[in-house]
This record gives sequence, C-alpha cells and structure tokens, in this order.
Amino acid sequence: MASRRSVKATEEQGNGLAARLRREPGFAVSARLPAALKGALADASPQTRARLDALLAAHPQARAVLAGVVAHSPFLTELIRVDPARLADILDSDPAEALAAARVAMAAAVGATDDEADVMAALRRLRAQTALTVALADIGGVFDLAAVTAELTATADACIAQTVEFLVREAIAGRKLKRAAATRLGYTVLAMGKHGARELNYSSDVDLIVLYDPDIAPLAKDVEVAPFFVRLTQRLVKLIQERTGEGYVARVDLRLRPDPASTPVALSVDAALNYYEREGATWERAAYIKARPIAGDIELGNAFLRQMAPFVWRRALDYAAVAEVHAMKQDIHAFRGHGAIAVEGHNVKLGRGGIREIEFFVQTQQLIAGGRDPRLRTPRTLEALATLAEARWIGEAAREELDEAYHYLRRVEHRLQMAADAQTHSLPESEEALAGFARFMGYEDRANFADALTERLARVQDHYSRLFEEARPRAAVEGRLDFPPGKDDRETLATLKGLGYADPGAASATVRGWLAGEPRALRPEGMREELEAVVPLLVDALARGGAPDAGLNAADRFFRELPTAHRLLPALRHNPDLVRLMATILGTAPRLGEMLAHRPSLIDALLDPAFFGSLPDEPELAARLKADLAQAEDQEDLLDRARRFRQEHHVLIGVRILSGTLPAARAGEAFARLADIIIRALGEAVTARFREAHGTIAGAEVAVLAMGKLGGREMTAGSDLDLIVLYDFDGEHPESDGPRPLYGAQYFARLTQRLVSALTTPTNAGQLYEVDLRLRPSGRAGPVATSLPRFEAYQAEEAWTWEHMALTRARVVSASPAFRTRVEEAIAEVLRRPRVASRLAADILDMRGAIADEKGDDDPWDLKYARGGLVDIEFIAQYLVLAHARREPRIVDTSTLRVIGHAAQAGLIDVLDGHLLGDACRLMHDLTQVLRLALSGPFKPAEASPALRRLLARAGAMPDFSTLEAHLFETQSQVRATFERLLNDEPARRRA
Repeated sequence: MASRRSVKATEEQGNGLAARLRREPGFAVSARLPAALKGALADASPQTRARLDALLAAHPQARAVLAGVVAHSPFLTELIRVDPARLADILDSDPAEALAAARVAMAAAVGATDDEADVMAALRRLRAQTALTVALADIGGVFDLAAVTAELTATADACIAQTVEFLVREAIAGRKLKRAAATRLGYTVLAMGKHGARELNYSSDVDLIVLYDPDIAPLAKDVEVAPFFVRLTQRLVKLIQERTGEGYVARVDLRLRPDPASTPVALSVDAALNYYEREGATWERAAYIKARPIAGDIELGNAFLRQMAPFVWRRALDYAAVAEVHAMKQDIHAFRGHGAIAVEGHNVKLGRGGIREIEFFVQTQQLIAGGRDPRLRTPRTLEALATLAEARWIGEAAREELDEAYHYLRRVEHRLQMAADAQTHSLPESEEALAGFARFMGYEDRANFADALTERLARVQDHYSRLFEEARPRAAVEGRLDFPPGKDDRETLATLKGLGYADPGAASATVRGWLAGEPRALRPEGMREELEAVVPLLVDALARGGAPDAGLNAADRFFRELPTAHRLLPALRHNPDLVRLMATILGTAPRLGEMLAHRPSLIDALLDPAFFGSLPDEPELAARLKADLAQAEDQEDLLDRARRFRQEHHVLIGVRILSGTLPAARAGEAFARLADIIIRALGEAVTARFREAHGTIAGAEVAVLAMGKLGGREMTAGSDLDLIVLYDFDGEHPESDGPRPLYGAQYFARLTQRLVSALTTPTNAGQLYEVDLRLRPSGRAGPVATSLPRFEAYQAEEAWTWEHMALTRARVVSASPAFRTRVEEAIAEVLRRPRVASRLAADILDMRGAIADEKGDDDPWDLKYARGGLVDIEFIAQYLVLAHARREPRIVDTSTLRVIGHAAQAGLIDVLDGHLLGDACRLMHDLTQVLRLALSGPFKPAEASPALRRLLARAGAMPDFSTLEAHLFETQSQVRATFERLLNDEPARRRA
C-alpha cells in the first residue's frame, strides 16, 4: 500500500511514475541518453523505443534517474535490458496501483495452471516487476521507506501464499489431502524478522517458520503427517528460491525454527510449543515480536501466536531480559569515547551504530514493558519507537534521532542491494568504489557521504550505549564478593558458586592472591584499591563466558606475566566495557591474552578513540616499521624489533576480530599487508648486509612471490608464509663482485636462505613466521630460488594442473618495477593458456578426491577440508580462472571472493551461484579467523566454551550456536552440490 506521501504526490502530479521521478543531486540531467542507457535499450522494439523516447523527452528528471541507475546498478540495468517494454509500462503507470494489479495477475496465473514451470515463471515475473518499480520509485523519491518496504513485503506474501495454494491443489489432485472448501489445512507459514514486520529490505531473505497440526490436517489414509509436510515445505522453498532463466523470488531462510541443526524444516505445533516452554531463549522471544502468519492455515498461525504470547510478553517488568538481549548482541566494541568508525567496508546492519542496534534498542524495551503495555507489541520498528516515546520510556529527542537514522541507514542498505541484487549490508571496501556508491546515494563525493553516515552511526551508538549504561544489566552481581586476606568469605563462596564457578574455593584463593600482591605487577602502592574496584566486574564477566574457572585461570596467568599494571588497572576501572573485552579475550583467545600481558602498552591502543577507525594503510604501516627498524643497534635488535612490531599489530588485528569490528575479508588483508611490509623491510635489510659480504651480480633482479593465503590476502593469525623467490641476472657476468664472491645460482640461493632465516629464526622476542617454499618448481627437491627463464619453461612444459591452480594466487610482494612487470606477465601467460575445460575439471576433481583421502572431509567444522568447505570454493575459483582467463582476463585475481564476483558479473556462473559461493566464502573465513585466534588445534563443539560458541555465532551473524551450525551445514551442502555441478556438468556441456 502506498504511503501518504506517495498518495499525495499522485493527486498533485498525475499517476505516471515518469512524471513524478526526481533525480538525486548526484545524477546529471542531460538532453541526450547516456551511452550506457542507450545500450540497455538497444534491443527494444521500435514501438517500445518510441514510447520511451516520448516519456523521457517529456520528463528529463526521469531520464536522469534512469541514467543514474544504469551507471550504478548492473542488476537493474539487466532488468531494463531484458524487457524494455516492462520499463515503459512502469514509467507510464502509478506504481502502487500497478504493483497491486501485478499481484492479482500473478495469483490468477498461478490459480489457472497445474504446471510447476508456469507457476515459477509467474512468480518471477512479479518479483522482477516489483524490483524495478520499487527501485525507480525509491531512487526517484516517489516512495518513502514505508511504501518501499510495504510493496516488497506484499509481493513476498503473495508469492508464498499462492505457492502454498498451488502445492495444496497439487496434493489434493494427488489424493494426499482431503480438502473441501471449508476444511482447515492444518499447515501454516509464519513470516519472521523484517518480513513479519512488513519491513523487508530490497534484496532480503525471507525468514519463515513452518508449522503443522496433525489433528487438523485433512490427510488421506496412510499418508504420514511429518514426511508429507516436510516434503511440501521443501517444494515451497524450491519454487520460491530456485533460480531459473527468469531469476528467483527470494532466498528462503528456515533457520529461526527451534533447534534448526536437529529439527526438520516443518515441525508440529506441539513440538514447537514444548521447545519454547522448555528452553526458549530471549532472542527467540524478541524474534516472535515480529511473527505473522502469511500462508496456508492463517487461523492455525494466529492460534499458535496466541499460545506463544505468555512466552514473549511477561506480565512483570522483565529487566532480566536486558542482560540477555545485550549478551546476544555482544557489543563489546562500543567503548565510551570510541567515535572513529572506518567507513569503507562498514556493515550498516550489524556494525557499530547500525540498523541492528536501533532494532535492539526498541526490542529490549518492548520485552521489558510489553507484557504490561499492549501498545508496545507492534512488530514495526518505527511504530514501536514512537510508542516508546508516547509512553515516556524514551525521550522525544531520542525517538527523532533514531527514527531519522533508521530511515537513512535503510536507504543506504537498499542502494547497496540494488547494485547487484545481493543480500549485502557492507559498504564498498575501496575508496574508489565507495566514491561511486556515494554518487549513487546522491552525494558529490565520498567525504560528504562519509560525514553524513558517521554522524548517524555515532548518534545511534550513543543512544544504544547509554541505554545499557543506565540499566547496568551486566555489571550487577547478586550476592557478596569480598576477598579478605586471611581466609575465604563464606558468602563470597556462595556467590561464586551461583555465578557458575565449579571450585569456588580455588577461585577465591586466586583472587585473594591477586589482592595480596602475589603477581609482581599488583604489588605497588595503590594497585589493591584499583584492583578491588575491578574484581567484581571481571569475576562476573568471566562467569558469563560460560567457563568461569578456565577464564579465571587465564586471568591469573595474565596478571602473573604482566610486568606492570600502572596503566592497565585504572583503564579497566574507568572502562567497564574494556573489562568485558579483556574477559572475552582471556576466555576465548588466551594466546592473545599472553601477548597483551607481555605488551601492556597495547592496552593504550585499545583505549585510543581512533582504534576502531580505519586500519593503517600500507604506506603508513611501512613508514612506522621503517622508523622502528632504523633505531636498531645491530642485526639481532633489528630482528627483535620486527618481531615485536608483528606481535603488536597481530594483537590489534585480533582484538578487532574478536570485537566484531573487522570482517574476515579485511582481517585477511590486514594480516597480509603486515606480512608484505615485513617481508619487504627485512628483504632490504638482508640484501644490504648480503651485498656487503658478497657484492652484486651484473643485472641482478629478485622477486618474492606470495602464494596461498598470503597471495590471496586471506591470512589468519596462524598462517604460514608460502613464498617463491625468482631471480634473473646478466649471464655473461655470473660472478658477484664482493669480498667473498658467489657464482650465479649460488648467490641467489644464499640470499634466499638469509631472507628465510630472518623471517623464521626465533629470537628473544619470539618467532616471526613459518615460511614454506614447497610451491616453488620441483618442490622440496629443487633449489630454494629459481631463475625466471627456468620458471617460465617449467610452467610451460612440466608443471601439473595443481601447480597452475596455485599460481592463480601468486602475487609479487617485492621486486623492482621492471622485474615485477616481467614476472607478472610470465604468470599471466601461464594463466591465459588455452585449456580443455573437461580435462581441467577432471584433474581438479581427482585432486579434490586425493585431498579428501589424505585429510578427510567428513568433519563439517574442519572448515578448510570439509565437503563444501573452503577448498571446494577455492577450487571452483581456480577452475574458473584457468578455464576462462584467456577470453575473460578480468576474472584473474588472487582473491577467491573477487574471482567469484567477477565470474558472476561476466556470466561465467549463475548469479545465484555467485551469491551462494561468496556468502559461503565470507562465512567460513569469518569463522576461521575466530578459530585461529582462539584455538591451536581442531574445533570440537562439544568441548568448546559457551563464550567461544557465542563468539562464533556472532561472527556468523547468527543468533545462537545451534542456528549457526544449521546455517553452516546447509551452506556446505549447497556449496558441495554447486562444486559437483560446475565441475561435472558445465565442462561436459561445453564439450558437447
């Protein structure tokens, strides 16, 4: 339904959308169609082209909007190109009326057919028309946010409802159901999340919970109820989300159902009610605020929600829920004073100051007071915000600011998703790409957009942080915590027991030891007073991690290794969120805690207001390292300084990962950027000393190639450095000119050994990296450095397919500009070689089988080697590069994610496959980053602490670990199916 604003515009300016479109400030008005828009309309019929020419000539603003759309949204451009007549109809109609008519037409088409393909086609036509109409009306200022989300939701509702009706008719025809006109179905579909609240975003998944009542369902004799409704639900998902030549309707997410890792996709009402009564979590209470039946037996859905009401809405003021909801968000990065936010790559939904924080701000207070005040039970975020202000739960100023920020952030979210029809919430990661997006948002440049965005993010974060600061839900400890020097306090032991400490006596003894000054850092005057102020919150925070005794032991090791606490304890005392962050580090990533203990100066960096802003770029980081190494007194000091520099930045990157402020892709890049500058800096230092002893060879050139995770900029905290060293020199003068001359290849082999030694030798400051040179030609048997001509000959004549696959991730880290160009051209020549796709695919499948035999592939939490894990995704990307680089050179990239994205844009894989593989790659990299920080061995869920399980759930953007596991297993299954299809079917089809 159109909003009041869009209705008013219709009355004043006429029904046609073209007449009402208003250009964004960044969209130029031109008397001529831009080339890109001409290209999109090139296939229009003469009649359609004449009609569009007349519309756009009469309405220059509409032409500007279309030009802006074509410049910034490949997805919308493709919708225009595929059906220009549809565009003309949209521009010539009232958008709300046209969409309502389109939904009626879809329902009629579905109701008139018994053919599944016809149903899927009708649903997808409606979705395409909705996507283009809503986008133009949104960008052109005809629809406000309420109208946009209402129209998107209405289309999703209609598609799902009509699909269920089709499946029911099919089941009746197949004699599986006995249904007369007045018979109840006993099967209902609940919309959850934004769908349930009628707040769908532009490219949203639809969150559904599917229930049935076996006592009502009119099943035919001998039809088993559970299998029947599970199959019906699976068919529903297929019809909605399977991609055909006309696209798809929506991605369906069924993971909000009870215990999704172990329950079927449809479950009985009684089973669901029993689950929520027995173990329903606070996040599930919050989820049901937005629940709404949309298809099937609506009466059954409403009856179920009435039964759920006592679970969701408590009569007593439920302040205990605040702590649980806050723990859900785990917003440990929202330190007071941390105003700097890195705009590039920021997630406007889940990041600091984002949409999720506004939703939690509202839902928390709804859960507290909704049981007593029914007005607060609305599923709509902005309606609930307004009601909170009317009921004086919040001030009017807070409502206004959060309302405005919500509108703005949802607009940003929609523009992000319009670009490629992807369910993304993250801004572009490069300044250039962000500048282009800023223009799509109507800004002249990146800076103006960044200022406007960060102003809203900071405002949201401030309201969110103050809400919990006032409630102080996580700092409160019921019972006494007193640690006298002589003996244990009995009430304190009881409190510790209540907090979950298995051995309260040992815990009390540990804390009493701190207060007695047993750790050296806690002995100086004044430390006891500071520590006494921190202890209750620390003890509580460690308990909330779920493994209190292990966490306290880690804290004890931390304090005993700490050289001084003069700056740390005052910082902890005045920053409660920092205490919680420390507890998270100690409870989930003790290795990081050890590094912090040895480098307490890093605590200062965590308190810097700019800490969670932009990471230092490569020139800045290189300058810092160069300045540090310049102060080295000798070679040993230089190596120590390099190791301390690496440790410091590893800790800072790791804390960002744990605090949720650095997504995996950017963390991998940060680790790789750090490794790059260290390799270059030590390479320069090693080369200078080497030349003092051995001189130089005429025409000598050396290049260090990064391979594997370093080459793809996907490093983790525990990654080795996979390197290849290439060289060349003047063959007529092969001997070096120094005091101790070396001959030809021997010179470069010794130089490489010196570099490897500088990178790997342990010193007083620890080890820098492990280095692996096995990817060089001939592997372990070959020389440690290879001449470029020999490398080229080997790749052309001897290398196996797996070696060419590895070369897709090769990246020059260090070389002179001229030699870099030669090396990069040599690599490109290998990648561009013509290949038989079927033979290439067969080699890759054989290799994947060999890896599975050696490493195993049946542990889904072995994220690298599991079926459908990272190796499958990387092999798909490497196959695509080797198979298509010759005719599609833009696909060549060392990043797996970017290869997948380029392949989808170039039409080498289906767009939906691109979304699946990209999302899966991001998910598994996110989880891997956390696991590499937290564990040195394999992850076993049954043995993991609750804190680590929660941390993984947050990294995967899931509400709890069970939901994360269901999501991961489902994703791996889909990736594996895609892997097998792409490497079995596609090459065979091309060969045929």
